[in-house]
Amino acid sequence: MTLSVQSRFQRAVMRGAGRIPSVVLQFLGQWSRVNSAGDRLAPEMALTGLIADKVPSFALGGDKPVAQARADVTENAAALAEKLPAMAVEEDLVIDGPGGPIPATRYRARVDSVGVVVFFHGGGFVVGDRVSHDNLVRRLALSTGADILSVDYRLAPEHPFPAAVDDALVAWRFAVDKAPLWGVPTDHIAVAGASAGGNLAAVISQQVREDEVTPCLQMLIYPAVDSTTKRGSHREFAEGLYLTDAQIDWFFDTYLPDRTHRADPRASPLLADDLSGVAPAYVTVAGFDPLRDEGEAYADLLEKAGVTVTRRRFDGLIHSFFNVVGAGRSGPAAVAEIADAVRAGLH
Repeated sequence: MTLSVQSRFQRAVMRGAGRIPSVVLQFLGQWSRVNSAGDRLAPEMALTGLIADKVPSFALGGDKPVAQARADVTENAAALAEKLPAMAVEEDLVIDGPGGPIPATRYRARVDSVGVVVFFHGGGFVVGDRVSHDNLVRRLALSTGADILSVDYRLAPEHPFPAAVDDALVAWRFAVDKAPLWGVPTDHIAVAGASAGGNLAAVISQQVREDEVTPCLQMLIYPAVDSTTKRGSHREFAEGLYLTDAQIDWFFDTYLPDRTHRADPRASPLLADDLSGVAPAYVTVAGFDPLRDEGEAYADLLEKAGVTVTRRRFDGLIHSFFNVVGAGRSGPAAVAEIADAVRAGLH
């Protein structure tokens, strides 16, 4: 992909942050923002938030046409991508979905695989796709040793709720059917997703709990799990930290134009009456993320329902740290830790 001059400049700035000596970062960190929990914002995360706030093309959306928001997300992802080795398997697939073909790609880094991870990308159900998350999924395949099935579920406004959920459910069952053909036992299949994708991973874990094959792990990375309530982190981190409160409103207004759907557990999995019997969960949140409090509230409810839950708050990080592995040190370190947890969960 040919990058614009602006994107090349952004890439140089962000990657430059990754080469700043640790002692300098510690010095700069003395002036970083501190949240109400006493956590200090990582300097490279502060830089990411500043660029998103000041450079329109780096913003997620909300005040730009949907097509432009999607194009910007794809270009920004390319600008921050790592250089990674080729995959042993990179297979484009088409899943027969309820609304038509669902494109997907299976990535395998090595000859053998420890399992399958059905991965749902983020983007507020409006932006993002396999292309914008290609580099991240490759990193997961390399770090976990698993097959990663990256799913292009339908997006709003063309396909509002529950289209994404319907596609995600079909994709899960497709992976269950195909896993033996890929040489993977069906008890080694996990679901994972970030932000909106974390919502889908949580919803699918609820939807399939009575199936013969259920996820061995649900990896929920700063998941959006409640579209009905704004908690304290929404107010505390409303602006200047990449994902803004106004953008969250735009995403939900686009995905859930009928407000009566927002209390549906398929849209807001935190509102489910019963969470017992869902897959073991690893719930990751960021200390400076508007979605932090709802993710932790969901972890609370899972524990109360008797579900095995591992919690991880990355104190100094912001929303979308999972997508900025090409900049700084704290984001890549967090992704490596998440990959380790996925690999352990598959075993």
